Amino acid sequence: MGSSFEDVRNAEFALVTGFWPKEIDQETNKIIYDTIKGNYKSILESHKAVIVSPSDNELVQLCVGISLLHSFIQANWTGPDLDYTPSDLVSDSKSHEDLNSNAIISLSYGGEPAYHLASHPILLRWSLDIFNRKYTNCITAPWWRLRAGTIHQYILDEPAPFPSSIFDDLNPLMTNIEDDNPDLLGRLVLEIGLLHHHYGNDRVATQMFVRAARTMDLRYELTGALGKRTKFQQNDISQLVLLAKSRDRVGTSGSRASTTSSSTTQPLPLPPSIPQTLPLNDDTLLEQTEFTSSIETTAPPTLLSHIDPANQPPLHPLDQCILLCLCLNIKNTSPQHGLTAEQMHPYISRCISHPQNWSVHTMALLLRSRLESTRTRTVERSVLQLQALIDQMSASDSTVDERLEYIHDIPMPNKWQLEREVAQRYLSLGVTRSALAIFERLEMWEDVVKCHQSLEHPDRGVVIVRELIAGQKEEVEHVVAKAKTSTEAKASLIDKTRLAKLYCLLGDLEPEHALEHYMQGWSLSNNTSSRAARSLGMLYFTRGEYEQALQWLRHAARINPLLVRVWFVLGCTAVRMENWNEAREAFARVVSIDEEDGESWSNLASAYLRLRDEAVEKEKQESNTDGKSNGSVDERKIPLAYLSLAHRALQNGLKHSFENWRMWNNYMLVSLEIGDTTECIRALRRIAEIRAQRSEGQNEREVDIVDLDILTQLVDSILQDPMLDSATQTPYIRLLASLISDTLIPLIPALPSPTPSGTRALYCLHILHARLLTHQKQYSVAIHAHMDAYRASLGADITPDLLDSASANMGDHEKLERVRVFEESVRCVIECIEALKKLGPLAETEAEDVSFSNSSSPKKLNWSFQTRSIFRNFLGRMKDVEDEDDLVLGWRRLREAQSNGA
Repeated sequence: MGSSFEDVRNAEFALVTGFWPKEIDQETNKIIYDTIKGNYKSILESHKAVIVSPSDNELVQLCVGISLLHSFIQANWTGPDLDYTPSDLVSDSKSHEDLNSNAIISLSYGGEPAYHLASHPILLRWSLDIFNRKYTNCITAPWWRLRAGTIHQYILDEPAPFPSSIFDDLNPLMTNIEDDNPDLLGRLVLEIGLLHHHYGNDRVATQMFVRAARTMDLRYELTGALGKRTKFQQNDISQLVLLAKSRDRVGTSGSRASTTSSSTTQPLPLPPSIPQTLPLNDDTLLEQTEFTSSIETTAPPTLLSHIDPANQPPLHPLDQCILLCLCLNIKNTSPQHGLTAEQMHPYISRCISHPQNWSVHTMALLLRSRLESTRTRTVERSVLQLQALIDQMSASDSTVDERLEYIHDIPMPNKWQLEREVAQRYLSLGVTRSALAIFERLEMWEDVVKCHQSLEHPDRGVVIVRELIAGQKEEVEHVVAKAKTSTEAKASLIDKTRLAKLYCLLGDLEPEHALEHYMQGWSLSNNTSSRAARSLGMLYFTRGEYEQALQWLRHAARINPLLVRVWFVLGCTAVRMENWNEAREAFARVVSIDEEDGESWSNLASAYLRLRDEAVEKEKQESNTDGKSNGSVDERKIPLAYLSLAHRALQNGLKHSFENWRMWNNYMLVSLEIGDTTECIRALRRIAEIRAQRSEGQNEREVDIVDLDILTQLVDSILQDPMLDSATQTPYIRLLASLISDTLIPLIPALPSPTPSGTRALYCLHILHARLLTHQKQYSVAIHAHMDAYRASLGADITPDLLDSASANMGDHEKLERVRVFEESVRCVIECIEALKKLGPLAETEAEDVSFSNSSSPKKLNWSFQTRSIFRNFLGRMKDVEDEDDLVLGWRRLREAQSNGA
């Protein structure tokens, strides 16, 4: 075969794309043709020996591996059922059940068991063995190793990372095809992105998806167009639409759809093999958005603005795959609110509008079903569509090669995952018993236990797990071994990894014996069960035994380093033990896997700050040891690396925890310490907005919306720093003045009931505002700020009755509190008088310049008259307590200020 097929490279690419080029003769290259067309039985029966021993013909060996892999996918993903059994391919006397049982055990990886009811798992085991052999001539062998590895990941309970070599081996192939075939390169990049997506590395996956779109020259943009979404809508309003266009592939090879020109705008006839799209049949919503014009006229012209949203050209199936993957990215990196659904819908609708391939259209319908499951008007179609997709798997309405052509380019779930999704949909709708029946048939015992707990039968869950462990409850794979009637024989059919998981589940259900069950699971797995290790770690953590918790969580993280929860609890354990280096490493791993975890970003920043404190303390100790100082140390000599890293971590965390005022508070403190004044002001503003919003409805509750000490320190640092010239000061002063006048001052009166602390805060804010205005020589505005401060102070409202109530119920301290309140009132009056005396003459001569203030120019105050008025008003209100001996000191200060003012 190798001599008749002159270009082995093209043959490999044909196998990768699943497309048979017409220029290649079918007879002389029959094994390649049969591999592409899905005639796996004839290939495998003719080359049985290749399954167990390497072949000199690498291309034949590759075809056998592909046939085994695609047979497994056909049996568990796309259907229909296979026309042969794996036992037909082996010469020994092993039964089909023995082959599959041993394969399930060997497919466990990274402490995670493989799904035990997968059909014909021995096919996947054989294909992995073939692809892992050494290839010298077949350049696409690493690609098939990636594909088989991805399928292997899909059947594990949790993702488990493969060695990095699986990606490194692809670099020569990517270089080889970089300029040869954009579809081929884009396809490889897309599949790498899908594996990263499965691992949870959404940022890397996003980069890969975008790179694939760029490589295949897919042009798309999310924009708006006028249209209707309901049957009774009278006026067209802006609707979100995805404009997309494939490049012209006429004359290129590599796909059955490659001859479709993207310039054709007429919809293609629906292929008979395409899965059925169920109608919505709603009395209000339209089946799809009806666009009545092109993009909005107010929008600027773009490369795709000429496309009519109501009549877009059909997309190539590979381009549809990219859009569906980008849709997954939107789902995983956006907040869980309505905007996410609105963003996803145009991507899915664009793919559903022109079905091109069985698998791609199935994936699009599945994503739409998930999207519609949260809306009352569409939830019915969501469930029915999902069930219809499951039912179509066994139908022979399309060819095997069509179903498998793009199966590696979309994250299509397998059959049991689809059925589990149906059960979870039932569970969310309250149809618990129907969900329970599905979970029992799929033997997903954790979900079975949850259903029994929902039905208020928790004891039934314990009984089921104990029967499974003891071998008294027959699973599906046990039923085929009726001859083995002993309990030991039945229990032996359960592989150790899965048995360890059952013991862990039993430990969850019986907390009083949890340690015993978890240790039994760890022992049964030969110290390889990630589930047992993390359960032990969590158990010791909740008990406060942090040394033991740290040990077990390290084991769990080493076995499977992709589980975010393990790294997070490991970091928390290290924090409790004040092991800041390990805490930093753990939280860094968390955010590398899930960069949207705002809490972990905050914890990472705290670890950096603690490491800085340790560095400062170490420097102090070394100074004392050397006898060079008395223990003091200049902290500025400590490297700013930890502070900068903490600042950057908090910046990343706030992107995903924008409403967390505590994180903003930490960000404010770090920004102040590193001298980032702008970000410090921004943090102060955000803290005030969040805390004021949360205070709504909390009557009589004291809420401090601003840290006055930090704000005062910030104002002092700007106004008194000799290193700042006027040009540098002005932007900061403007930001601070805007913060105080536009945000902080309006928020405090808006609180439900201003408290004494709130009154004091308002007074201090006006004083700080006046200082900033005075520094900018805005004297008239500064006088008004001082008057506002006086009106918000105790001096403006104090009366003998308020003085008595303020000191009531103070016991022995009643007299002291009475004196303190009076002294505070006098101080406010004196400060206002002195400010008027100082600024009044300056305000009379200042030029009218309102460029600094956003408001109109204030009225000029008669500051001399205002000074006398404040004195008279205060004396009139407090004359009844003028003769009290305890208040004589305050009255003396007031009289002195009055005589000086006169």
